[in-house]
Amino acid sequence: MDRGRGWHLVTAVVATGAVLFQLVLVWHGNAVLDDVEPPALGERLVRFIGYFTILSNILVAVVTWTLALARDGDDTGWRVLRLTSLVGITVTGVVHWFLLRPILDLSGADYLADKLLHVVVPLLAVVGWVAFGPRGRVRGRDVLAALVFPVAWLAYTLVRGAVTGFYPYPFLDVDDQGYAAVAVACLGIAVLFVALAAAAWKLDDRLGRTLQLK
Repeated sequence: MDRGRGWHLVTAVVATGAVLFQLVLVWHGNAVLDDVEPPALGERLVRFIGYFTILSNILVAVVTWTLALARDGDDTGWRVLRLTSLVGITVTGVVHWFLLRPILDLSGADYLADKLLHVVVPLLAVVGWVAFGPRGRVRGRDVLAALVFPVAWLAYTLVRGAVTGFYPYPFLDVDDQGYAAVAVACLGIAVLFVALAAAAWKLDDRLGRTLQLK
């Protein structure tokens, strides 16, 4: 196994393990981010799968398992999935570091799960992409397609929050923050997502050209 496949395999194992680890904690009644009393198991599981953190880690796991165990492709669906996972996990790390980390007070297993999902997996995924590729695959139209996932997630989250009163992240809590503050937060994160997707596209193109020259 070459170094690239080895790195992707490690990333896949860590991402999968982190998601399963957090799932076990949720199953046993641990809170995720919020400090309120956890609800019944069914609702806990619905909330669990609704976190952008969990979904972005799952996307990374799917992509890196594929890269580690099978040959990668160059079709539109694969390129969009790869870009979505990369940008999504980067946004997860950045938003956690600047908006969530300062307000969290975790310890023990909760702290470990938090750091695996928000720090370790993002670093592994980004470094793996830069160092080992695959490179030179992203197209301009893929950037727009990669926005479908976060937009759909945001729409679902806000609609479900309006119905149930639960928002997975404090900066999306309309009841607590108000519509104006939530709109500003959403706009800021949207700009971040677009900027990162565009930057990934340009960097991917440059890395691909460098590889061809070699």
